[in-house]
Amino acid sequence: MSVLVEAVLALGYGLASALVPIVNAEAYAVVAGSRGSHALVAVLALALGQTAGKLLLFEAARRGTGRLAQKFAHRSRSGRAAAGSARWAGRIQRWLSRRRTALPTVLASAAVGVPPLAVVSLAAGTAGLRHREFAAACLAGRVIRFALLVLPAALT
Repeated sequence: MSVLVEAVLALGYGLASALVPIVNAEAYAVVAGSRGSHALVAVLALALGQTAGKLLLFEAARRGTGRLAQKFAHRSRSGRAAAGSARWAGRIQRWLSRRRTALPTVLASAAVGVPPLAVVSLAAGTAGLRHREFAAACLAGRVIRFALLVLPAALT
């Protein structure tokens, strides 16, 4: 497969996985790493696609689509689960509203997955985080995440 085809496929897969939870970018990264030849291209393209998708969520929340944020935060849970979800969302919102904790929270979420990046993307949009700062932290975290997944597969 050519480098351009690999880049386009990985970019599209990354974008789809950012918006559709059952599409797994991590699995794509491992498979791309096991093929070996264009693993770095796949890592960068997946990270760009994921960042673009999370920026769509970020902008949707920033522009005031509160229904979207509520849908991700509450997902029709009842009782204790809904209360726990509300506390978790409130905690993320507080972290993202403070300048010194916002970028580390986005970076950790993008690299490790805790808290979930979809929730962080929505909360960051409503918290007033700068667009470029969010994008840079998200992209850096995604590159780290996918590189760590690709590296063992590429070395075997």
